[in-house]
Parts: sequence; C-alpha cells; structure tokens
Amino acid sequence: MAQANVPFDKRLKQIVRKHERLSKGGVKTVTSDGLIVVKPRVYRPRFPLRGMILLVVVGFLFKGLFLASVGEVAYGERVASLAQGSVMDRAGAWVMQIDPATMIIAGFLSDDLN
Repeated sequence: MAQANVPFDKRLKQIVRKHERLSKGGVKTVTSDGLIVVKPRVYRPRFPLRGMILLVVVGFLFKGLFLASVGEVAYGERVASLAQGSVMDRAGAWVMQIDPATMIIAGFLSDDLN
C-alpha cells in the first residue's frame, strides 16, 4: 500500500515546487495548438547598482562631514597615522584620503556648521 503512494507523492512534490517557482513570476507562451503554458521565470540576480551608488554617496557625505567637523589639518594627521598601520589600515587611509568631492562637500557643510 505504501508503494502505491510513491508516484503520487513524487508528483505532488513536483507540483508544489512548480507552484512555488511560479508564485515568483512566470512567462506565458502560446503553443502551436493554442494551449497557454506558463513557465517559471529564470532567476538572474542583478547587480545592486542603486545600492552601490547610495553607499558611495553616503561614504562621501561621511568623509565631508568628518572633514568639516575636525578640520583639514587634523583630518590629514589622522589619515597619515592610519596609513602607518596594517594592510586594512592602509586601505582605510586610501579610502579616507581627501579628494575633490570630499572638499566640496566639506565646504558646503562647514558653512552650515559655522
């Protein structure tokens, strides 16, 4: 009796799995005999471009705020001391170095802070 349910259970698992994939979206096509067939959409992960741009903008804003609040001389000293550390410290110093975008943002923020 248990043997009789094996094909049914296997088919039921296939149906449930297909239903779960179709719940995430599907592509409808019409076959040559007029039957409408829905196939699950293939998952293609996209590069999170919006998130990366937001991360870069927030990073520049952080650097600009830090530069405006501490001052250019103290900021340069801190970055220089960071550059003397380990590999991760040097990578952080490279990221935190003063660049034109940071100077522009610090200029706007220092006017607001004063």
